[in-house]
Amino acid sequence: MNATTVTQKPGHSHGKPGSHGPPPTGVGKTGMAKDPICGMVVPRATALSTQRAGRDYYFCSQTCLQTFQNPDRELRVMRRRVGFVIGGVLALALFRAGAFIALAAGISLVSWVPLPALPWMSWGKWLFVLATPVQFIGGLSFYTGAWAALKRRALNMDVLIALGTSVAYFYSVVVVFAPTWLPVGVSERDVYFEVSAVVIAFVLMGKYMEEIIKKRSSAAVRKLLDLQPATATVIREGVEMTVPADAIDTGETVLVRPGEKIPADGVVLDGSSSVDESLLTGESLPVAKQAGAELIGGTVNGMGLLRFQASRVGSDTALAQIVHIVEEAQASTASVQRLADQVTGWFVPAVVLIAFAAFALWTLAGQFSSGLLAFIAVLVISCPCALGIATPAALMVGVGKGAEQGILIRSGEVLERAEKLTTVVFDKTGTLTLGKPVLTDLEPLASHSEQEVLQLAGSLEHGSEHPLAAAIAEAVAARHLELLPLEQFEAQVGEGITANQGGGVVWFGNRSLASRFLPQLPEPVEGQLAGLEAQGKTAMLLGRADQILGVIAVADTVRPEAEQAVALLRRRGVRVIMLSGDNRTTAEAIAAQVGITEVIAEVRPADKAGTIKSLQLDGQNVAMVGDGVNDAPALATANIGIAIGSGSDVAKEAGDIILMGNDVRLVVTAIGLSRATMRKIRQNLFWAFIYNGIGIPIAALGWLNPMIAGAAMALSSLSVIVNSSLLRRYRAA
Repeated sequence: MNATTVTQKPGHSHGKPGSHGPPPTGVGKTGMAKDPICGMVVPRATALSTQRAGRDYYFCSQTCLQTFQNPDRELRVMRRRVGFVIGGVLALALFRAGAFIALAAGISLVSWVPLPALPWMSWGKWLFVLATPVQFIGGLSFYTGAWAALKRRALNMDVLIALGTSVAYFYSVVVVFAPTWLPVGVSERDVYFEVSAVVIAFVLMGKYMEEIIKKRSSAAVRKLLDLQPATATVIREGVEMTVPADAIDTGETVLVRPGEKIPADGVVLDGSSSVDESLLTGESLPVAKQAGAELIGGTVNGMGLLRFQASRVGSDTALAQIVHIVEEAQASTASVQRLADQVTGWFVPAVVLIAFAAFALWTLAGQFSSGLLAFIAVLVISCPCALGIATPAALMVGVGKGAEQGILIRSGEVLERAEKLTTVVFDKTGTLTLGKPVLTDLEPLASHSEQEVLQLAGSLEHGSEHPLAAAIAEAVAARHLELLPLEQFEAQVGEGITANQGGGVVWFGNRSLASRFLPQLPEPVEGQLAGLEAQGKTAMLLGRADQILGVIAVADTVRPEAEQAVALLRRRGVRVIMLSGDNRTTAEAIAAQVGITEVIAEVRPADKAGTIKSLQLDGQNVAMVGDGVNDAPALATANIGIAIGSGSDVAKEAGDIILMGNDVRLVVTAIGLSRATMRKIRQNLFWAFIYNGIGIPIAALGWLNPMIAGAAMALSSLSVIVNSSLLRRYRAA
């Protein structure tokens, strides 16, 4: 997987514990860290480490480090090792089977194989010849990993496997070549070459199958990385040339032909086409693009030719940011894993002590062979991998599945909090509605014409980024009206705007703003406002000093999928609230269209966070869904901030979950996916604890053959991976 370097924005903590970004490079080198490959907890000070995307990763062994750095190469190496080891184990099995078949047929093994002519090739020596390559070639990675761990004064899985299989192998060597060294009399048939070989085979086979499933499960990030094209066509000094995609400079002109991938973020200069953004945003239909439209790097151009100016390149592109968020989330953990982390910290030393204690007790009881088998079985069956990967395996699949559906989840902690949500608060404009209001009503008063009212309103709103201002601007442009010269503009937050014209004040806004200039609205005007608001329209007043010049109304269109999203949330027992700065009548009219019965209206942007806090004080776990700059404080205050993809960068930065598309049904999918992922994590942890809790005592009592222990150990880790991979089948309601 290619590295992507993205700088974490300072201060991005959402105000919640556990949600802050990773420490800067070189900071936080003390304490413990989790190996992202096997899940082992290792000390930062002595562990192997590498850096990717500005983040330090720590590893228990060289094998895990190599797998992280080059997973495809490590998979090929693992495949060769498994083939070699399985071949050795099959040779042992065929040798034993051949001998038994020969004896059963009444043919003397001595006459079939002239052992007297081969004095060194006795039964035990044949097994020695076949098992030795398996032990030292197939098991080489365990020895190198164990040696690296011991040099760091640490114990890991490689130490357990290397110690257990080495005891079986070297004990057998002594039985064959120097039996007098042992304190008890033994026969050459009492060897355990097969034990060591089969254990290595089972462990490698399990790891190989794990890697295959992991590779499939992490396909989301790989698909995202594959979206970035290798080359791009740029225009430099009037000449078209092909350059590597990562060599594009900001501000450079880029040419995209039909069917090509867009190599960077930018703005269309000329040309028209449709662009497939489905892999990034989840939107199934191509999006029309023309001059002035924004392009996202990694999306696929349709049949038209586009020329655009690159605005964000390299690690600043939306695609790079998405990859960064997904990788960070997959490498994170959740608090439910903390107990497992604490256990794995002392687990390996405890297992070694239990193994030696079992061996000593069996030997004192006069059962040397049973003690040896118990020692090996305890070491082999107690691999802590299942505990270590219980959370990372499920997170990798869950976060990846979310990314495939256009849902970016920042961390495992976010998934854990999302599972507990009881209330979802939706912002109205741009979230439940399309956020593109249009002018619907224009009522001039005091003998003024429609043109005069619209011209003055357009002049006041000129330069404003509010969606309502855009509706006024569109109407002004459609009528080809010139803007009037105004001075001393002042935005009244949550109310409207004021300015000076010819020494007098003019204003445009809601009732609250009008109350600054009029003690009371005239009854006819109040009636007009009430009638418009009852229709779900946003009505505004235009005035000069204490005189009302006209009433202007705009209406926003409800998103077609909003009603279904609300219904699905209610079906899951989630309380749904709409939060709006509009007056109550207008807000309730919109809420009724989508099936929301609880409305909190006339809330100023600065007060939205306080509204979220009051819900939290009532014992609610709250998700805030919004898209605007004024939603950022509320997004950061909520237990989970969900920013929709069409929103501002500030809203996205404050969001714990980012919906790349504009379909609010993704809120339902995100909550459902978080619940499914947390169920898998708990299942994984339960079976991992049960496995070790039952397996180690059975092995210590001598009731478990080491070969079966090896198979069980491999199966335990594999079962966690397989159980987690089932999340890939998750489907949104």
